[in-house]
Amino acid sequence: MTTLITGATGHLGALTVDHLLRRVPASDLAVSVRDPAKAAALAARGVEVRRGDFDHPESLDFVGVDRLLLISTDGPDEARIAKQANAVRVAQEAGVGHLVYSSVVDAPTSPLGLAAVHRATEELVRASGIPFTFLRNGMYHENYTLQLPGALERGVLVGSAGDGRNASASRDDLALAAAVVLTTDGHENTAYELTGPSAWTFAELADLASRKTGKPLAYRNVTDEEYVAGLTAAGFPAFVAEIFADIHAGIRTGVLAEVRPDLEKLIGRPATPVADAVSAS
Repeated sequence: MTTLITGATGHLGALTVDHLLRRVPASDLAVSVRDPAKAAALAARGVEVRRGDFDHPESLDFVGVDRLLLISTDGPDEARIAKQANAVRVAQEAGVGHLVYSSVVDAPTSPLGLAAVHRATEELVRASGIPFTFLRNGMYHENYTLQLPGALERGVLVGSAGDGRNASASRDDLALAAAVVLTTDGHENTAYELTGPSAWTFAELADLASRKTGKPLAYRNVTDEEYVAGLTAAGFPAFVAEIFADIHAGIRTGVLAEVRPDLEKLIGRPATPVADAVSAS
């Protein structure tokens, strides 16, 4: 049985491949990447490396793939939907047996702007007729812990999430969940809502970092407009800044606060709390 992972040199993809290599022989795995040179270490471990670019569907090679993990791409919404539509069509034409897609929590109903891409892609996957699993991931702990070193230097963590709560999850836990789904049976035509074990506020995150380092760190809440302006001034593309601000608005209104049991059921152990991610940062 051949399992193929797209985006295998990205953060989530690389972690998923690592977990897969602990569960199945390298000869059972393949990866599809835009730049095969970046996957040289995987090739050296016996993983088949295929070159594929979602912008050029003729380059995609999913022939002989039993299980495909389609990791969502980056970029503006319309470009992402078009790329992922290409991948789904090629998977259908190649006769892929099971398509696993990395979506976002509550994709069909979420008011988050980023959910639109995932909602559209889920609909394309359903329409393809390929047996599917949707891994509806919550936000990554690492999206927030990476901000902490700079915030500690300034003494302030800035955001527009107010006192809203975020049930984020460890990227490694989500990668393990993907590996479990790809290597075990019984997940076809199922959607999993994957969150961490608890929901936290940004004030609590700042306090965790302060206690870890002994440095004072306060959370400063700003308006969405001020948050976007700060991100763009720091060099983020405008569309990325808008996505981040929209996520903070969602957190503020409780969109990402619900804790779900699916992640712990899949990985067979307690999910990693955000405090552990702060300690590891």
